[in-house]
Amino acid sequence: MAYITCKDAAFAYEGETVVGNLNFSVHPGDYLCVVGENGSGKTTVLNGILRLKRPQSGSIEFGEGLTQAGIGYLPQQRAAQKDFPASVSEVILSGRLARRGLRPFYTRADKDAAETNARRLGIHDLYRKCYRELSGGQQQRVLLARALCAAKKLLLLDEPAAGLDPVITQELYAIMEAINKETGMAVVMVSHDIHSAVKYAGLILHLKNTQAFFGTTGEYLKSAVGAAFLGTEHPSARIADAP
Repeated sequence: MAYITCKDAAFAYEGETVVGNLNFSVHPGDYLCVVGENGSGKTTVLNGILRLKRPQSGSIEFGEGLTQAGIGYLPQQRAAQKDFPASVSEVILSGRLARRGLRPFYTRADKDAAETNARRLGIHDLYRKCYRELSGGQQQRVLLARALCAAKKLLLLDEPAAGLDPVITQELYAIMEAINKETGMAVVMVSHDIHSAVKYAGLILHLKNTQAFFGTTGEYLKSAVGAAFLGTEHPSARIADAP
């Protein structure tokens, strides 16, 4: 059974449909990249999964015991957030707030999870540093560690490499691939970097006002919409041009 099943969903802002005819599913262990041009509704899809935006029609259902409390979320970082005056450990630990409930203090398990994820992201040596003193790439690793502390089954990432240099971007994608494979956690990532998306993700959801494609990366690379977005020649064109 799927963690997420989206059936004929459409989303609108001020009465105008921004994305429609959505049909896709996310199962345990999946790594799905959501791609498309600016304004195609990529972030809207994540907001729908998070219950921050209700479908105009259709539905997005949870399964396999998934709840909102079991989702880790890394939104696009805003300029004001980059100057947040807290330690790295405090930022990462805050990912456990939803699990803490009415308890006034973090448990040993919360603290162990924070340190484990800091090590997983290669930032444990920064644990006592101030978050706002870090580089952009280091800050993204901290926020990803925070999201991992919150996640039980599913991790949602909205343009996690935005504004990062190419080397740091590739490192971040490689880390996400390793986390997906090592933990079995499902990952849904919005990305503008189509070449990294097809390199690392197993599934692609391509949006273009309506759902243009959903399937495996291999199927996407062979599709007309994938070839057009990647700037490559679709196999059917070679067949048509053959003597």
